Order: sequence, then structure tokens, then C-alpha cells
Amino acid sequence: MASADRVLLAVTDFDDAQTLPVLLRWRIEETPHREAYRQFDQTAARWISYTWRDVDMRVQAWQRALDAERFDPGARIAILVPNGVDHISMDLAALSCGLVPVPLHAVDNPESILYILEDSGASLLFIESIEQWEALKVGDSRLDGLKRVVCAKTSSGFNNSDGLLVTLDNWLGNDRTPTTDTHDAIVEPSDLAAIVYTSGTTGRPKGVMLSHGNIIANVKAIRERLRVEEDDVFLSFLPLSHTFERTAGYYHPIAAGACVAFARSTQHLPEDLKIVRPTLLISVPRIYERFHAKIMEHRTSASWFERAALDLALAVGGRWFDARQSRTSPSLFDRLAWPALKQIVADKVLAQLGGRLRVAVSGGAPITLPIARLFLSLGLDVLQGYGMTETSPVVSVNTPDDNDPRSVGRPLAGVEVKIGENQELLVRAPSVMIGYWHKPEETQRTIEADGWLHTGDQARIEDGRITITGRIKDIIVTSTGEKIAPADLETAIISDPLFEQAMVIGEQRPYLAALVVLNAAEWQPEKARIEKEAAGTASPLTHREADFLRRRIAEAVKDFPAYATPRAVWWSTEPWTIAEGLLTPTLKIKRAALERRLAAEIEGLYPQKASSGTRPASR
Repeated sequence: MASADRVLLAVTDFDDAQTLPVLLRWRIEETPHREAYRQFDQTAARWISYTWRDVDMRVQAWQRALDAERFDPGARIAILVPNGVDHISMDLAALSCGLVPVPLHAVDNPESILYILEDSGASLLFIESIEQWEALKVGDSRLDGLKRVVCAKTSSGFNNSDGLLVTLDNWLGNDRTPTTDTHDAIVEPSDLAAIVYTSGTTGRPKGVMLSHGNIIANVKAIRERLRVEEDDVFLSFLPLSHTFERTAGYYHPIAAGACVAFARSTQHLPEDLKIVRPTLLISVPRIYERFHAKIMEHRTSASWFERAALDLALAVGGRWFDARQSRTSPSLFDRLAWPALKQIVADKVLAQLGGRLRVAVSGGAPITLPIARLFLSLGLDVLQGYGMTETSPVVSVNTPDDNDPRSVGRPLAGVEVKIGENQELLVRAPSVMIGYWHKPEETQRTIEADGWLHTGDQARIEDGRITITGRIKDIIVTSTGEKIAPADLETAIISDPLFEQAMVIGEQRPYLAALVVLNAAEWQPEKARIEKEAAGTASPLTHREADFLRRRIAEAVKDFPAYATPRAVWWSTEPWTIAEGLLTPTLKIKRAALERRLAAEIEGLYPQKASSGTRPASR
């Protein structure tokens, strides 16, 4: 922080913006009356819009409340609320005051949240409900650093006996009219703009330190690569605790002057897509997988004519996409047929996504080629990109006119890439993080002295395009974009004497599952007890056993983030051995061999219509 003085910051040109508060101030002055955000109000039961001038008023009110706390410059502000106007108001106000947001997963488990609060040294925690606070209060000394807890929702159970907790309304006060006394702090591009926690190989999250300069550099490079206009509408549903959503779906729209509508929930997403009718979508592959599955399910039950029409549209549309990429020349038939097929078939299918989407960006995890090709063949430009929290995050992305769905596109302007030892992708760019919070040794291992960042991903670069081929470290990436180190989970699971061996799976799957070998002596009495309790009930025994084992596993991994808790389990009492080729001589699991051996059992853990009521079978 250069100074604690407060001044009104303004620029007349987007290119001159070097920090996020200056970017926001520029946007407000440029288009004060255009729609900035849209969100559903549960009380009023309707969608409410906010202009950039409205945002200005809100941010100034929140700034005054933060000023009243008299935090030191650079103090950390933890945000534990869902995507919405309240979230961005706290974030933007904190940045404008020279403070550092620490975005948290709104549905994370208390243990993981407590660790991040303690590790970051957060001074303020912004939570949604009293229930969240009650779940955290058991964290005793780990909450000692908090000076204020602000609760967004009032409740009859509100208790402020220690003076720490305050409702949002009381914290903001009655006067929310902007005054000339509220100015932005002097913030330098090198100052911290966020500490974003990402899973590390030790099982504990690592705090990635991103500066204003890091994020602004990435926003400008994205803006140069992808065309986004003031009349575009984003639908925000990925958590703002993900850097992908923060940069591409939140800060980037500020630069573009586009509107961001906040989805009510993932459950409401299909309905919200039709109501909001976004023109751009930022998502992980899982969302596209779900719509692909629905399309294929509908095809199965459709009439022969509908199936034939869809198949023809996909075939012609696929060739039309290739022609647009200058890979082939469209035939006369395709030229004549595609306009009609697009209107009769493709547009009706894409109406399920709102009907106005022109670009859908996929990141956070690889999207499979068949799924990408389906949407591309329907005329929707699905653009796969690559990045990581440590790069703010976007490194590369395809474009509508230069799209190879097998790759993650070309590097953004200002981003250098090269292949290092073991085919590892190295990145050097203004968007590369400052380092890991309180982890200088880890930072030095990750970033070389000359600025090259080790991504841990294996890749090849051909004709300027990056194709990710694997990972050096054994990290699971789920289809929702979460990254988990399986070895750490497995170590935690086998710390319970019930489990002799364990392997966690979930690569490109919607959730994690655990394959475990049980200690027969420990399992026998537990199994007998479960059988006794199940006597005379209609519930299948294997379902009860699975429930019990999932609870034991959840207890064993309670110190990990919520998304790292396996939701399905397969078990056996027959150990994996070296003789079977399932273990190395040092007794390490041969993952590929075990996955091949248990391929059918693994598929049983991921039914086509997975639900919370699904109970996988055991052996």
C-alpha cells in the first residue's frame, strides 16, 4: 500500500486503468445508467436490476462501513456468501478501501473455512446466515483474529453477546447516500487484490496471492482476445471463490460494461437460462455434460423423424463449423441445408440455453471432444481455454474464428509459454501470481527466478496452440473444475483402522468416489450391527452398509474442503497385492491397473441419473 490517504481516482481511458478500483470508477463514469447487475429478490419474488450508478451508491455505503472499522491497509476481508450483489459490494468496497478480499466457498465445510480464516488472518468475515456462524463458533482460538462478523440475513436466533456479530443492515447504517467524503484509497498495481485458496498437495489449501496488476493484466488480455460488448449479458453461477469466475465472469464484464445476472442456484439454472437469456456463458464442463446428456436422452425417446432431423443437423452443422474454421469447403448441399436445419432443429435445441448464446467458454477442466463437437455442430461457439488460479487465471483460449476444440487455444497477448522438462508447460506473464501466502519455499519451487511458473501440467505446443496431455503430479480434476490431491485423501481414510487400503477416483466425474479394502476383523462387528438394525426393514442391506461407510470416510476427511468428500463408495475385504499387479514393490497403488481391474465397479458408482439417493453396490 503506497499510502493511507484517500483520493478520488479516475481515468478517461480503459487502457490507463491499472487497479480494480480505478477500473470500477472508469466504468461508472462511462456508462452510469446502463444495467450492471440483475438478481432475483426472494422477498419481492421478482428480478431486480442495478445500474452502474446504483453500484456506485452501494459500494460507497459499504466503504463507509469498512472505514468505520479502522482496519489497517491490506487487512483481509473474508467473504462467505453466494454470488450476488452483496458479494460484489463487499468485494469492490474492500478493494476500494485498500483491503484484501478472501473469497470462500459458500458451501464449504466449517473445518476448511476455519483453516482459511486462521491462515489468512482475516479481520472481517461476511456470512449469509446465523446458522453459518453457529457452525463456525466451535472453532475457538482459530477465530481470535476476527474483529467483525457481518451477517447478511437477520434471524430470530441473532445473538451479539460478544459484540463481534452484527447484521448487515445495522453495519451499513441508515444513511446509504453517497457523500463527497467517500473516496478510493491509493492502491498500487503491486498491492494484493485477493488471496484465493486452492487445494495443495499437502491436503491443506494454499493461498494464492494475486495483485491488482495480475488481474488487470489478465482482464485486458481477455478483452483483447474475446469480443464482449455493453449489450451482452452474462449468467453467473460458478462460485466467485473460483478465480475463473472472478476474472472472466466478474471483473471482465466491468471492463466491457456488460450486465451480469446472478443465477438463483444450480437447481434453478435451466429455468434461469430461459429467463435471463444470456449471450455469454462462463462454465466448467459439467454444465455442458448435463445438457449433452439431456439432448441424447431426448433423442432416445424421440420419433424416428426427430432423430433423423437431429442427426442430419449435427452432421451438416459439424461440416459447417469445420468450413468456418477454413478446414474444409462447404458443399452446395450444406450451404442450402444448414440455414433450414439451424432454424428447425439447432435453434430449438439451443433454446434450452436461452436462445441468445453466441459464446460459451469452458474452463477449469478439459471438456471431451464429442460434447464440444455437439454444441459446435448446433452453431454454438464453445471455446475451451486453459488457466490456473496462479495465473489469474486465463493462459489461453480459443476464439470463434480460430477454434480447435482438441486444444485449449493460443496464449493470450503478453503470455509466454514453453515446454520444460518432462513435457511440463511453463508460463511467464504479468498475470502470474505474487506467490503463495506465507509459503515462500512453495513459491520458490513453483516460480523460477526468471519468472517462469511451473504449471504441473504436461502439454505440447503445435502451430502456437496448446494441447494439455496430462499432469505431472497426480491431481484429480472433477468435471466441475475442482482439483484434489487423491493421495492426501487416501492417507486420511486409511488412518481409520476400518480401512486397510483406499483409492480415490473422480477424474472428469461429477464427484469423488472411494474404492476401499476393509479390515475384516474391524468390519465383521460393524456389518453384524448393520444387519441387525436392518432386520424387518425394506431398506437393502448394501444401501445401509454404503451409508455407514460414507459416514466413516466423511469423518476421516473432515479437514478437507467439502468438495473433496467422496460421495460414493465401493468396498471389499480382499486386499490389493503386488502379485496381482495392483501395488508397486513399495506398496504404492498402481492407479491405472486398479482402475482397469475395477472398471465395471467404477461405472456402477456413477449412474447416468446420479442422485443423492443412489446407493452403489459392493463386492
